[in-house]
Amino acid sequence: MEAEPAEATAVFGDRIESTRQYVDMLSSRGIEWGLLGPREAGRLWSRHVLNSAAAGGVMPEGAHVVDVGSGAGLPGVPLALARPDLGVTLLEPLLRRAEFLELAIDELGLEERVRVVRARAEDHEDVYDVVTARAVGALSKLVPWCEPLLDDGGEMLLLKGASAPEELAKAEKLLRRLRLSADVLSVRADPRSEPTTVVRLRRA
Repeated sequence: MEAEPAEATAVFGDRIESTRQYVDMLSSRGIEWGLLGPREAGRLWSRHVLNSAAAGGVMPEGAHVVDVGSGAGLPGVPLALARPDLGVTLLEPLLRRAEFLELAIDELGLEERVRVVRARAEDHEDVYDVVTARAVGALSKLVPWCEPLLDDGGEMLLLKGASAPEELAKAEKLLRRLRLSADVLSVRADPRSEPTTVVRLRRA
């Protein structure tokens, strides 16, 4: 398993023990339950946990956040651990994944400000300050699911890879129709961390 990076304590502060516990959960049950591939065990901190936490740097104070298609809790759980001011909803339709998330929230003691909702985005009726998602699908698929969850004045912060500009170009007509303005941000959990690409969408 990947060694804990030096910057992890700076990012997670007094929640570092809980974060280590979460990484242990991902490397054991997360892989056993099929939520992550076996190869991911060697890059949980850098590729998954710090990558997810980086998006917290552009989220407003005290925001209500929904993580669409949360899976193993990425990015929602690292965000909740890095930013104790956030209220986080982990939205996940699949039973096994939702059960893993319930277990994680309980074991990490996050139940006061993190909840798991087993539902598809299109069937969920609450609205949020921030809608986030990671590795769920191309923007052209993801945006129609996420846009109805956006409160007035809210924003989508979607974690993407190097293909973000290409995906934005393909979704240009859709974004115009929904009156969403887009920009691509490069953010880091810590100056020593790898950058995370975030597509930010706001109502124009």
